[in-house]
Amino acid sequence: MTQARISQSEFVALVAMLFATIAISIDAMLPALPEIAATLSPEAPNAAQLVVTSFVLGMGVGTLFTGPLSDAFGRKRVILVGSGLYALAAMACYFAPSLEVLLAARLLQGLAAAAPRTVSIAMVRDLHSGREMARIMSFAMAIFTIVPAIAPLMGQGIIALGGWHSIFLAYILFSGFTMLWLGLRQPETLAPEHRRPLHLGDLWRATGELFAHRIVLVSILLQTLTLAALFGTLSSLQGIFEQQFNRADSFPLWFALIAVTSMAGSLLNTRFVMTLGMRRIVQHTYLAMLALTLLSLAILGSGLLHGTFGFAIQILWCIGLFSMMGLTMGNLNALAMEPVGHIAGLAASVISSAATVGSVALAIPLGLAFDGTSTPLLAGVAMLVALALVLARVSLGEPRPAA
Repeated sequence: MTQARISQSEFVALVAMLFATIAISIDAMLPALPEIAATLSPEAPNAAQLVVTSFVLGMGVGTLFTGPLSDAFGRKRVILVGSGLYALAAMACYFAPSLEVLLAARLLQGLAAAAPRTVSIAMVRDLHSGREMARIMSFAMAIFTIVPAIAPLMGQGIIALGGWHSIFLAYILFSGFTMLWLGLRQPETLAPEHRRPLHLGDLWRATGELFAHRIVLVSILLQTLTLAALFGTLSSLQGIFEQQFNRADSFPLWFALIAVTSMAGSLLNTRFVMTLGMRRIVQHTYLAMLALTLLSLAILGSGLLHGTFGFAIQILWCIGLFSMMGLTMGNLNALAMEPVGHIAGLAASVISSAATVGSVALAIPLGLAFDGTSTPLLAGVAMLVALALVLARVSLGEPRPAA
């Protein structure tokens, strides 16, 4: 018996929760980094940041495979298997006796998390395209923002009750919830007659076709720079709050405020993308973020404002950075996926994998440059956003209107 198609509202909420697998896996860990450092790497506290980047690296590598697998076996099956492996890796993290074992388990967890993150994009492309896809993605991102808002608070509460190891039990529960929702409610979006067998030659030709589209290459580079700014910030933010502003205990509350407020980026995109277009919004967003970053660097780096006023500048900058994600990533994905709907799974995999792995390569040195202040982070993000702005201005011209 064929499942009835669920409402668009429920579909958007489900996609948001599948996206949220990544957010909860990263953001709930942030309050635990000081305890992980004290327990597993007291001689090198900055090494605890690798708990974040090792997960992201695994996700980037896993993303390369999950899309083609979903093209061959269907979207639901691949997401469900990936979510199950994610839960098993979380259990391995729970029992990890050393930082090295924890990092290896987090790498595996990231590999498995690539399935819900990447294949959900292909699911959206199966049903929507162009600006409508960007609109759906923006709605999903707006709902998804709730998870990073509460994840650090959740992590802090779990740490208080059962120690930092217990965070991984919450990951297992979350994965079980999304698997049940997907399995019971969402119909398969890729019909059997549209599936593509896993033949190496076919995959190679499809990848060649993918990279023949200039917009795909531009989107990958822009996503790489944008994600590098995000991951570098996530790696350093807990330390900035603790060492520069002495607000470690209230970090989850401030992070929640940042996440909820930055939901405005996704909501603005849903409001204006149909009229202004994806390219124009991306360019203007990078320009505004570069101006905000240079201003914040001048104020905080010079010590012109400090204490409460300096902290307010830091919060405003974080809201701007997180809002940039909502105003760019959905649009960049939609631009890249528009001409490759017939190979949506492989396209989502290759695009996400290349952007994620590239961003990790940039984010790791940015995070390790942390010196107790926000100056290295702001300087690094300014360079990343400036490069993104130049590339967007040169390469993202508005397409000619249809005749």
